[in-house]
This record gives sequence, structure tokens and C-alpha cells, in this order.
Amino acid sequence: MLRLEQLALRRGPRLLFEQADFSVYPGQRLGITGANGSGKSSLFAAILGELQPDHGELYRPRDCVVAHVAQETPADPRPALEYVLDGDAELRQLQARLDRAETDDEGIAVAELHGSIDAVDGYTAPSRAAQLLAGLGFVPGDELRPVSEFSGGWRMRLNLARALMSRSDLLLLDEPTNHLDLDAVIWLEEWLKAYTGTLLLIAHDRDFLDGVCTHIAQLEAQRLTLYNGNYSDFERLRGERLATQAAQYTRQQREISHMRSFVDRFRAKASKARQAQSRLKALERMELIAPAHVDSPFHFTFRPPQKSPNPLLRLEHAAAGYGEQTVLSGLGLSLSPGDRIGLLGRNGAGKSTLIKLLAGSLEASAGDTERARDLAVGYFAQHQLEQLDPDASPLLHLQRLGTPARDQELRNFLGGFGFSNEQALAPTRPFSGGEKSRLALALIVYQRPNLLLLDEPTNHLDLEMRQSLAVALQDYVGAMVLVSHDRHLLRVCCDQLLLVDGGQVSDFPGSLDDYPRWLAESARGSRARPKTSAGGHTAAVRKQRKREEANQRNRVKPLRRKVQAAERELSRLHQQQAEIASALADPAAYESADNARLKALLLEKSGLDARCAAQEALWLELAEQLEALRADGR
Repeated sequence: MLRLEQLALRRGPRLLFEQADFSVYPGQRLGITGANGSGKSSLFAAILGELQPDHGELYRPRDCVVAHVAQETPADPRPALEYVLDGDAELRQLQARLDRAETDDEGIAVAELHGSIDAVDGYTAPSRAAQLLAGLGFVPGDELRPVSEFSGGWRMRLNLARALMSRSDLLLLDEPTNHLDLDAVIWLEEWLKAYTGTLLLIAHDRDFLDGVCTHIAQLEAQRLTLYNGNYSDFERLRGERLATQAAQYTRQQREISHMRSFVDRFRAKASKARQAQSRLKALERMELIAPAHVDSPFHFTFRPPQKSPNPLLRLEHAAAGYGEQTVLSGLGLSLSPGDRIGLLGRNGAGKSTLIKLLAGSLEASAGDTERARDLAVGYFAQHQLEQLDPDASPLLHLQRLGTPARDQELRNFLGGFGFSNEQALAPTRPFSGGEKSRLALALIVYQRPNLLLLDEPTNHLDLEMRQSLAVALQDYVGAMVLVSHDRHLLRVCCDQLLLVDGGQVSDFPGSLDDYPRWLAESARGSRARPKTSAGGHTAAVRKQRKREEANQRNRVKPLRRKVQAAERELSRLHQQQAEIASALADPAAYESADNARLKALLLEKSGLDARCAAQEALWLELAEQLEALRADGR
């Protein structure tokens, strides 16, 4: 599929890599890893023909169909579904030819083109496109909205759906999980595992790479090295090589020893048992991956909070929402130092709403909220990046926090987040998304919060920075609530999982590995509601819940009838399609003496196919609405 022979690439005067020499074969799924700026995206540009090699050769079959995710999305007035369908270029070409043939009244050409469209599954394309949109987190009805109405992050999802819609031989994905939540990441992982073409994937999500990839190509020290196996296999092989660097390896072993000493000292102490057990579980994995990260440029820790009141924050029968819309209700939650909570839940279930309520940026619409007098919240959300002063340097951002410290101390602190001497003094305007995320995290860490609220903190962060964040969070002694699509971070940093679903917050009855199964069961409508809800057992709440369930049944019934009617109509149209197909299969229909009958059959088939496609789209939309309505009632 691809052949690299002594390939070298530069960006301006800077050498990215050289002497790359290996082949990628059909069906392989290759993960490409390396520090930001090492040349991963430049390699994609070379494969697409947008960047010429400085040395060597890059061979790609001439007839290879390549799909990739566009970085820009035009303000297209067309519906999102039509935009996604454009990803199947061959289908669009056949449809355009069919339109011309029908306009010119070319009966034989019309019949042949209908057969060609059927051969490429063109008549199921709208339903397949709708399934892609649903898998990536779009709700029923979004497929009919103009592309121009969606925000930047959702337009990137549309671009991803458009790339997946292509019947490609080679698929290039550059950090596709950056704008996805955990549900969409899990769906995308399953989709890619079933992809029959060749995949080249740039990602910084360890679990995602483990689940998808059959090979790893590492960009490091201006070399591109190919490893067999998934990311864990790569870490082991690379770790064995790096372990020979004794001085660096010993330094990281001291970090692990520090964590183990915490476990040994406090595992028998009731007040510290949870934290000790969390560190013990993380150590089991960290000891395996540590050698592969001994040369990480990031080294930082959370300093102990100045004060640690207990409890830090308490919610009783609280509700939260926006305007007249209540998103969460019946909330009962108490946070104490040492709590390490991960939030699970489908897109739009209310995870970010709960984080905002805890942060104080959203007021409770009902119930009681009690905050400790010395509560110090460190809140990371994506909008924090937009609040950075583009004309101020990282050093100036720290100085504005008002904590007395010498400039050299502040610069040493920034160095742990990868900001070198020059970059610590440079304006943040040209910083990349990853650099801005690192600075936002540095500002939070420096303020020594006793409650840490992290809403997708790993977006734009590379693997080394994610690993350093995981290590630092292991030593954090305050309370933490985390929303993340990075399952590795959730796994090593959280010892309690809460599920946000149906307007309620409850303990998740299982481990993180059980969550994909819960999603699948939930989508099929066969999941029972968790029995251990937080704050949902009062008489008033039970009465309200019964009232909501009755209203839910009343809303579901008419929609279920519409779905059944759409199914009956679709079945009838399919029967008519079969009858016409049988008539067209008769050689007598093509005799010149019966040309009028052939034309009538072809016209009837054309109209019937269009009605079938429209009816199938209607059935799919109604079925998704019904499923969404049932899910909202759980």
C-alpha cells in the first residue's frame, strides 16, 4: 500500500526525520506517535502529495483511494447529511451521471446507472451516513441542520464523518479523538477495528491506540521506527531499549519508589486507604510503562493545598440547568479531600453541567449547596484556553496570580511544563493548542487548589504530557472530579466512577471496562436503571420520578405508532421494488417492440427508488427519535 525508501522530510531549514525505510501493507492499522512538532502531520502531507520529500521516495498505488479529515469546513448551507454523503465521491459521480441521463431521457443509461448505484450500496448511503453522525454524537434532527449552524468542534466531527463515509483504500486520521467525548471515542474505535482498508492514525490516546493499531511508527530523534504490535507492545519494546540508560531510569524509579512508600505507610490507615489503593493499582501499570517515558520533558507535581477543610463541598437534593430547562435533579454529593471521581455518561447527559455546578460557574436551581469557607477550586475547561492573554508570556501569566516568588522560581516551575527559557518569555498568541493547554494546567497547579475539576484536560496534549499529568495526579491530595475521553487517565487516577444519565447522578455499577457494554445495552434499550442513585430516594423524588415515567410513556406511544407505520410503508415499497426488479430481469422487456413498457418500468423504478430512500431516511429518523426519547426517560 505504501513504501518509504530512505525518506527524509524538512519544514524550512529544520530536518524532521530522515532514512525512513519500511512498507505498510493492505489491511494494516498503523499508529504514528511522537512529540508535537516531530513531523507526524508532515508525513501525512507527503502521502497526500502536499509536501515533496527532500530525499528518498514515497510510493503509493496510482489507483489508491485516499480519505483524510479536512481541517477547514466551509459555511455550507446544505444539510449535514448531504455534506457527509459527499465523502463517497464515486456515489456522487454516479448520482450526477444519473441526473443527466434522466434529463436526456436515456432509458438504457438510466437502468445501468441504477444498477451501478446499487452495486456500491448507494441506496443505503443516507442511512449509513446517519449512523455515522449518530455514532459521533449528533442527535436526531442534526442531520437536517445546515452545516453553517454547527460550531467549530462539531464541524470537525462532520469532517470526520465525511472521511469515514468514503469507501477508501487508505484512511489518514490526524488526532481524530480531540473533539470527541468518551462515547464517541469508543464508537470510533469499534468502527476502525472493522475498517477493511489500510489505516494511518496519529493519536495521543494510549487505550485508543491499543484497541485499534496493529503496528506503531515512532518519530523520535529524527528517525521513524516501525514496531510490531499495539501501543503497549511498543512501550514494552522501547522501554527495554531505554532501560539501558541507567541514570535516567534510576531517576524515574525514585518517583515510583515515592509512590510505593506512600502505599506502604498509609494502606492500613482508614483515612488514607482509598488513596493508597488507587496508587497501588496505578503502580502495577506504571512500573511496566515507566522505562518508555524516562526521557519525558515534563516533570511537575501538585503542591499540597494550603488548607483542606472536610467536607469541601456538599450538594443535597440539588438541581441544575439552563433557563427553564432542568438538566440534572435530585443531586446528592459530598466531596472530601482524597476523593478521586471520574464522570461517565453519554454526550449531552450533563457531565459538564455537573462540573460547572461544582465549580460555581452555574448556580443550583433547587436544593442546597454548601461550600467550605476555605474551598479553593482549580477548574480546567476548554474555554480556559480562550481566556489566556495572547500578548502575555507564560511568566507574566504566573506573575499576575499575585503569589510572591522570584522570577527564577517561576521559570523553573514553567520548565516542568515544557516551557524553555525563551518560550517562558514569549507571547502566547502563536502557541499551539497543546502549548496553551499546558499553560492553563500550569496556572491551575500553581494555585494549589484543594478541589480539582478537570473537563477534558488532555485535548491537544501529547502522550508524554498525558503521562506526566497522570503521575502528578497520583500524588494530588485534594479532591478531584474528572471528565475525560482518555481511558488510561481515568483508569489510573480515579477510584470511584459516577454515571450521569437520565438527569440523575449515580454510582456506576462496574469498572471502566464495563462502560462500553453499558453503552451498547443502553442503545438497545435493555439496560436497567442503576439501583444506587445519589440523593434520589426521598418520597418527593420518587413521586416526581413516577410522574415523569407516566409522561414518558405518553410521549413514547404516538412516536412508536409512527415508527410502525413507517416500517409497514417501507415494507410495501420494498415489495414493489422486488416486483419491478423481476420485470426488468425478463429479457422480453428489452425487445425493441416493447420499448414503451421498458421506459415505463425504468421511470417507475426511478421514482420508487427515490421514495424508498426517503421512506428509509424517515424510518431511521423516527427510530432514532424513539430511542432518544426512551433513553431520556431512563
